[in-house]
Amino acid sequence: MLDLTHELPKPKVISGAKHDWELVIGMEVHAQVSSNSKLFSGASTQFGAEPNSNVAFVDAAMPGMLPVINEFCVEQTVRTGLGLKAEINLWSAFDRKNYFYPDLPQGYQISQLYHPIVGEGEVLVELGDGTARMVRIERIHMEQDAGKSIHDMDPTMSFVDLNRTGVCLMEIVSRPDIRGPEEAAAYIVKLRQILQYLGTCDGNMQNGNLRADVNVSICLPGQYEKFQETGDFDHLGTRCEIKNMNSMRFIQQAIDVEARRQIQILESGGTVDQETRLYDPDKGETRSMRSKEEAHDYRYFPDPDLLPLEIEQAWVDDIQASLPELPDEKKGRFIKDFGLTDYDASVLTAEVEAAQYFEAVANGRSGKLAANWVINELFGRLKKDDSDISNSPVTPAQLGGIIDLIASDAISGKIAKDLFEIVYTEGGDPADIVEKRGMKQVTDTGAIEAALDEIIAANPAQVEKAKQNPKLAGWFVGQVMKATGGKANPKAVNELVAKKLA
Repeated sequence: MLDLTHELPKPKVISGAKHDWELVIGMEVHAQVSSNSKLFSGASTQFGAEPNSNVAFVDAAMPGMLPVINEFCVEQTVRTGLGLKAEINLWSAFDRKNYFYPDLPQGYQISQLYHPIVGEGEVLVELGDGTARMVRIERIHMEQDAGKSIHDMDPTMSFVDLNRTGVCLMEIVSRPDIRGPEEAAAYIVKLRQILQYLGTCDGNMQNGNLRADVNVSICLPGQYEKFQETGDFDHLGTRCEIKNMNSMRFIQQAIDVEARRQIQILESGGTVDQETRLYDPDKGETRSMRSKEEAHDYRYFPDPDLLPLEIEQAWVDDIQASLPELPDEKKGRFIKDFGLTDYDASVLTAEVEAAQYFEAVANGRSGKLAANWVINELFGRLKKDDSDISNSPVTPAQLGGIIDLIASDAISGKIAKDLFEIVYTEGGDPADIVEKRGMKQVTDTGAIEAALDEIIAANPAQVEKAKQNPKLAGWFVGQVMKATGGKANPKAVNELVAKKLA
């Protein structure tokens, strides 16, 4: 089992020319709410639609158009907060964050700065050394997404697609608790998993439905502990934000590159400027995007078109009661109820569909045997085909049928693998396939003994060697299996070989 420690994490240490340096990382994750319509309009959130086809008048900032809040988006955000064991604020409010960008028609973004709907929470992050600890969540607030500027369709012009404009985002802001690139990736993996279990965000990073802004700073050993005692960010050094990261691998690379850039600046006698930067994976560098704005630069003020958002505790309680079993709970239950190892339970609960598939297979059967077949045979075959569990050609009922045939000694493990391949590529009921293709294993000890007697009679020298060295008995087992076309019951064969050679 994991060592669930709440002690300060072991930091990633990078050696500079003059000092050792430690990393301090905070993350702002933008998760697109799974909903059919946008935060303040009824326009569709469908991905991949024709450019500018999912745009309501309010999204396009037409004069006189007023926002109307989408209750389901609020519910999804509350659900996320509850899933992260966070405080739900019954009173929250929207602000206008003012800035100009071509794909932001209003000239401002409706967000929640001062009064977010979700307060402090936590995420249990599992680390590679078998330990786990909490990363604290500072807040979650709702805000509108901007549109998309397209620069590669014409050599002289840029285009704007407003389909994403107004889509509801949850900005999940962590404390600066993360201490290394691998831990940052592990945090995103766990957060994404929880959101998918809750059904509040699909976690599709390729489509931009989950992306992260990574705040990186460095400090000398011991300074992070001073920050924990005082809350003084000066102990952590100046942080730079790496914007719009949507790949686990690139997040880790960008953190390492940015940390080394800051180390080089400080050890050369310079100062790190607080700014927003972009990561270029082709060049392996971060580059300046703009100076980092503070709240006053955006001229935040309460949105005059939206009343404060007031929700009732009874409504929150109803959402709490409807929460699904979350990953950590499911993993613990799989270990307890099915006797799985920590590793197997982690693999099987990594995704919702995988957990559901396994549980359907394991129902009424050996949990360990079911886990072995799901993880090793099915997942292995799907990976070979570059596919996933949602596209599995083998249903839980079919895989369960194969396991039932093994448990009843109708087929051996070797035959089962051949049967699995047939079901995977051709389909069909496993029991019918075994019957029609004569794949049942031979359990008649008389037939097995007759085959063994012939082999013993034909190989007297090998018999003498096996009597002197019992390890050589395996040769006879192999010969019997070959003589019976692999259909002999291996247990019965081993018992007869041992008896005959004794």
